Amino acid sequence: MSTLLVIAKAPVAGRVKTRLTPVFTPQQAAGLALASLQDTLAAVLAAPARRRVLVLDGQPGPWLPDGIEVVPQGAGGLDARLAAAFALADGPALLIGMDTPQVTPGLLALGLDFTEADAWFGPADDGGFWALGLADPDPALLLGVPMSVARTGEVQRRRLTDAGLAVRNLPGLCDVDTPADAERVAAAAPRTRFAALHSGLCAVRR
Repeated sequence: MSTLLVIAKAPVAGRVKTRLTPVFTPQQAAGLALASLQDTLAAVLAAPARRRVLVLDGQPGPWLPDGIEVVPQGAGGLDARLAAAFALADGPALLIGMDTPQVTPGLLALGLDFTEADAWFGPADDGGFWALGLADPDPALLLGVPMSVARTGEVQRRRLTDAGLAVRNLPGLCDVDTPADAERVAAAAPRTRFAALHSGLCAVRR
């Protein structure tokens, strides 16, 4: 049974997207995080997974759509929390974050197709990764990988190939971390909630 995993923080002001300040207020940054999460979950609901799980740091709110399970994030560093997320799957799984509102159901469907791959790797522009798919999820493949550094993606992908897995790449995407990232992603995906809110906030600032 294929599983789509989304690892995310609840969109609470002061706790999410803090690198968007001071260009945006903490409340505006949380609003952008919420829009990004809603866009992501909409794509997840439209993708051909049998199970959809939000692995959440915080509490769900009225923004949570039907059809999404919610599981609290585990303890420890990000590598441990990603590993624990994969441990929730009982078959092929694709894990993404909440920072790529431009993601599409088609991209997610590709990352769940393991007919010619043991793993899918979605590189992010900052050197990390926005998606990781495993035909046979093994949490050990993530433990010990240094997270949130420029070589995270390189180390993670090498971990997969060193394990003898046939790895295919998904298209690279930009994570929304900084104001420049937000502007770039909004321009690339103008029909998203994220882009609409970003445009409105920028208009007010002008």
